[in-house]
Amino acid sequence: MLLEFKTKNYKSFSEEADLIMTAAPKQKGLDYSLCREKIKGKEIRGLSTSVLYGPNASGKTNIISAMDVLRAIVLRGNIRNTEELMPNPAAANLELIPNNQDIEGNPVEFLIEFTEGGYKIKYELIIYVGAFMEVEAQRKVIREALIVNNEMVFERNDHLQIGVLKAINDYVQNRSDNNLLEIAERGLNPEELFLTNGFRLIYSGSFAKLITDWFANKFMVICRADSMQLIKRFSDPQKPTVYIEKTTNDAAKIFGINSNAIGYVVADDESESKLFSFFKNLKNKKNIAMAADLFESYGTIRFITIFPLVIKALLTGAVLSVDEFDASIHPMALNSIINVFHNDDINVKHAQLIFNTHNPIFLNSNVFRRDEIKFVEREEDTNNSILYALSDFGTTGDKGVRQHEDYMKHYFVGHYGAIKDIDFTPIFEELLAREADE
Repeated sequence: MLLEFKTKNYKSFSEEADLIMTAAPKQKGLDYSLCREKIKGKEIRGLSTSVLYGPNASGKTNIISAMDVLRAIVLRGNIRNTEELMPNPAAANLELIPNNQDIEGNPVEFLIEFTEGGYKIKYELIIYVGAFMEVEAQRKVIREALIVNNEMVFERNDHLQIGVLKAINDYVQNRSDNNLLEIAERGLNPEELFLTNGFRLIYSGSFAKLITDWFANKFMVICRADSMQLIKRFSDPQKPTVYIEKTTNDAAKIFGINSNAIGYVVADDESESKLFSFFKNLKNKKNIAMAADLFESYGTIRFITIFPLVIKALLTGAVLSVDEFDASIHPMALNSIINVFHNDDINVKHAQLIFNTHNPIFLNSNVFRRDEIKFVEREEDTNNSILYALSDFGTTGDKGVRQHEDYMKHYFVGHYGAIKDIDFTPIFEELLAREADE
């Protein structure tokens, strides 16, 4: 269960952006949308969903992109570039991630806190990758820390410190002593993570694996909604010949398809499956398979491609973070998916859904709690993006937000910020004036 994600000096966020996925204090109503988990006898109340609002280019996608970059860094264990083809270029080319207004080359910061296996795990990473597009910069991990159940396990700054290993007592293969610490510190590579290298090899490979498995399988970040091949990292059916997954096909029929069924085909001469529509020929009564993109709408294909990730998240208790989840998908379909994440009888593994959108239909107190609604705004004077929650306004005073007020109405009149007045009229007036002068 994701509790918090922070980043700083990442793209448009020159200052710290803090996406909090725990319940804000004094928030009443819609308690069924909370994920409750006990760690060391203390209850943690996590949000099962969060929705991000803001105008185009405000930085909404950058939050999800930052998650994707941290995920990629942890899984490859270093801050070097990779030649792997990724829909999010910043995850492969780290010179793209610093704030492009920062000419000094300040470090990029990440912090993530989540629960897994009965532990509350906080991982901090501060890296120097140079200024924006400074390809030749000598990269370095400036700070790296692992805190488990509020106990520091290791901290890496100028020197390496090993802390309270008893916090992960069942996973430790070697106890801390000066010799081990000296070996670990001597083996530090400035471009490599201690978590997935020295710590894994010397102290606890099994606990490092617990963390990396969470990043690999339970932190499902889909950055760039039009790059659906990214989903293959998490769910790509590899079945012989024809594969029609019943749950997804049933959902497709409810969503709306033009064929009798939809599923995957793996050709003999190809290694990857492709989505096909299946229907019966009315003349000869034989089944016909046709490439889905020739027969189905883009919205249907996108829904079918992404729905297995919803299933996986609910079955495994994963975090599903999607850039523009509702693109080409009817809001009623997405609203039903949100309700599933809010349903305690279905979401028993504490899965979470995070997405950004422009659709105001979800600005509704009957759908989301105030602490689940986030806003991203670009400051005009600094060009810096800021992230805040509807619950940050409080409930009293002129700017207070009451539980059952009309969120949509107040958003469109600018009460919450994160909205931009757009008027293309002057452009066309100038265009017509130029045409008249010619």
